[in-house]
Amino acid sequence: MNTWQLQEAKSRFSELVERTLRNGAQIVTRRGKKVVVLLPYEEYRRLTAAPGNLAQFLLESPLAGSEVRIERDRSLPRQVDLP
Repeated sequence: MNTWQLQEAKSRFSELVERTLRNGAQIVTRRGKKVVVLLPYEEYRRLTAAPGNLAQFLLESPLAGSEVRIERDRSLPRQVDLP
């Protein structure tokens, strides 16, 4: 991640945007402290997207549509003694 001072980011904003799109997130500092990060919009959407459910996760899995078959273990549950 590249770091930009606030004044530099303001004066070269178009370049900051282009570098963000090309290279990913850019940090902006104010008085030497990191204050904001500029992200490509798609990365922001990915980070803020609502978590999906299990079915959605399985459908989007890299294994979806593959020949991998996972069989359910149908053996009886083990005996557990509770105090």
